Amino acid sequence: MSLSQVQPRIHRSLQLALFAASITWVIAANLLAGRAARGLVVRFQLSDEYLLLDAVFLIFLLITGFAVLQGIAARNTPLRETIGLPRRPTCRAEWATGAAIGWGLILFAVLPMAIAGDLHIRFWIDGRSLWLAGLNLVTVALLALAAEIAFRGYPYRRLTDAIGPAWATVLMSVIYGVAATLGQESTYLSTFIAVLLGAVLCSAWLRTHGLWMGWGLHFAWIASLGILFGLPVAGIDNLSSLVETRAIGALWLTGGDLGPEGALLTPFLLIASIVVVVVVTRDWAWDYTRKPLIPAGYPMDVPPPAAHEEMEKQAASAAPALVQILPTTPQTRSVEPDR
Repeated sequence: MSLSQVQPRIHRSLQLALFAASITWVIAANLLAGRAARGLVVRFQLSDEYLLLDAVFLIFLLITGFAVLQGIAARNTPLRETIGLPRRPTCRAEWATGAAIGWGLILFAVLPMAIAGDLHIRFWIDGRSLWLAGLNLVTVALLALAAEIAFRGYPYRRLTDAIGPAWATVLMSVIYGVAATLGQESTYLSTFIAVLLGAVLCSAWLRTHGLWMGWGLHFAWIASLGILFGLPVAGIDNLSSLVETRAIGALWLTGGDLGPEGALLTPFLLIASIVVVVVVTRDWAWDYTRKPLIPAGYPMDVPPPAAHEEMEKQAASAAPALVQILPTTPQTRSVEPDR
């Protein structure tokens, strides 16, 4: 086996090892963050801030662990590049575009329920509700960021380098779908929807090579569903403090206790959203994902070889002398002047 065949195998093996280590760290970090958050909640009576503390600890542990893994594999990699949040001028536009897509997805998922009259809404407006709404928005933003770093920020890229983007997307989407519905009253349909959502978020990474768009989309998905419309998010129904919504109607339309994440219409919306992601990221895909052009051909600024110069001299000496061809028509006027 030649060296050119051995090196790609070593590279793929290293990337697979990094992927396995990063997934193991994601599981451990999730457990550690939960314990740390519960300890602070019990110690300082911060029950409302539990999810926020959990997200903060989880992001910190993920960044630390992934930085260590990347330091082992390749030195001098910027931290923002390691976690998938590169600094660039379009990061805000990418995030806002992802948020718009996430908002549109939930709007089109909820609209049929509203038209059918299956939504029963109650509002709660007071000082505490407004405080909790702001707290929940910050919490959801950090939870969405933690999920993107955990699944698309580092492990997904290592898996892509090892087995290619197509199979990496399939495998990571399945992992995300199972993790998102694990330990809940999920159905086959809700698990499939979570897998499709993972595919949408992976496509956002593939088209931009950054987490900005996926983070915005994930945030808008959770915030619109749980905070704005007051519907369950993966079975969790306590994210909204201003709106309480109950969906009563056909299970295929409302998703029951799972909300739109268990409804039959949602998979079609997610599949359509992949097309939307591809279309709206056309410029970013060109700017951030295309391979750089490598100059090729013969250099034009080096002297020709000596053999070539000698051939040119021989050809010049053997060339016949130039012959001047005179015109057949006299140079004077060829017609008589008018009389």
